[in-house]
Amino acid sequence: MTPYGNIAFFLIIGLLLLPTILLGLRGKSAKHYNLLVSLIVLALIFGHSLNGSISLILFTVFQIVLITAYQRYRLQQNSGPVFVMAVLLSILPLVLVKILPILGLHHLFGFLGVSYITFKAVQMILETRDGLMKEKVSIVELAYFLLFFPTVSSGPIDRWRRFTKDFHSVPSSEDYQKLLLSGINYIFVGFLYKFILAYLIYNYTLIYLPNHTYNYLTPFQGQLAYMYMYSFYLFFDFAGYSAFAVGVSRIMGIQTPINFNRPFASRNIKDFWNRWHMSLSFWFRDYVYMRFVLWMTKKKWLKNKFAISYIGFFLLFFLMGIWHGLEWHFVVYGLYHALLIISFDKFERWNKKHKLWPKNKWTHAIGVFITFNAVCFGFYIFSGKLF
Repeated sequence: MTPYGNIAFFLIIGLLLLPTILLGLRGKSAKHYNLLVSLIVLALIFGHSLNGSISLILFTVFQIVLITAYQRYRLQQNSGPVFVMAVLLSILPLVLVKILPILGLHHLFGFLGVSYITFKAVQMILETRDGLMKEKVSIVELAYFLLFFPTVSSGPIDRWRRFTKDFHSVPSSEDYQKLLLSGINYIFVGFLYKFILAYLIYNYTLIYLPNHTYNYLTPFQGQLAYMYMYSFYLFFDFAGYSAFAVGVSRIMGIQTPINFNRPFASRNIKDFWNRWHMSLSFWFRDYVYMRFVLWMTKKKWLKNKFAISYIGFFLLFFLMGIWHGLEWHFVVYGLYHALLIISFDKFERWNKKHKLWPKNKWTHAIGVFITFNAVCFGFYIFSGKLF
């Protein structure tokens, strides 16, 4: 069963979460029952495929053993090579999932959500290294965090310390009412986005345009229309799914972070990446870009801080590109956004000196227009339809 794929899925989780709601409205903890619900829903999602179920179990066990082993090691020692090895081992299954199909080989860990579980696992190893996780983690809680069913397939990517705080807290009846109403609101927003707007855009423009372009539009106009419609479709489809995940999470007492915050209203490209797929962009910012910049600065391999920052941007967006896939258009999409970020940073620093671009409502509107079109062209690259 596909998560949030049809009404049947919502009816099932609605029935399963009735005890959660009743307990929450009484100010009682439902965390143990929610563990059971997660197991049931995971069985529904992955139970149709024996290979997928076995892959999920083996992968989860592998990550839990790796995380707990490194945490025990970190309490006694702090070796750089051991840390690097732990991170490489954690991402190895994901790397194999991306590379082996291109080589015509089968892989073991090809199940729904492998990327997002990997991000959570790597994050825990990194924060253990930083000394932010000094206490031993319960294996049950760790498994629940990695396999939390509302976000298991496509995020948002939560952080362990934030997640476990919610897991161990019991909201009062009044606080849970607010969570419940917020969760229901997000679910209704998800229905609007995914099942109405994304559905209409996909079926009445993306499918329609390629077959009818020459009747109404020139080839250029057809491709331009496709670029904008594909951009809106991506947003409404993914934002709708994310709204479902956030909504169901809140009903379960977990305030999973939101993933989108009006991204097409961004005033510049940096602002866009603070609004689009936020949990992923913040993950790469914190665990790739910032660590690379700090490492390069510490090693003093380059003296120019801007050169280090720009190399970091190329690394960040290159990895974000190939995370989607190793096809050329994903790589170009990532590098394109790196160029946008670097170009804007250069312009911003130049403008601070020359002050030729003031901050007012007119420049804000122009900035939104330019950013929107630059982002849509990036999604056009992402679609693979550029050539």
